[in-house]
Amino acid sequence: MALLFKDTTYVSETTQFLREFLDKNPEVAKGQIEGRALLWDKQIDRGLQKETEAGSVQQKAYVYQPE
Repeated sequence: MALLFKDTTYVSETTQFLREFLDKNPEVAKGQIEGRALLWDKQIDRGLQKETEAGSVQQKAYVYQPE
C-alpha cells in the first residue's frame, strides 16, 4: 500500500512562522488562553437552561403568514 504523503518531515512556511512567533512571544499564548476563558470556557447552569427551554414557544412554520 502506497502512502499518500511520504514526506512526514515537511512543515509549511506558515507553521514555521507561527511556531517561531510563539517561541519569541510566549505572552501571546497566555493571552489566547485568557481570551478563550473570557468567551467560551463557561460553567453552564443546567437548571436555568431547562427552564429557558421549557418556557420557549414554538415558532410557526412561516412567521409572516397572517392568522
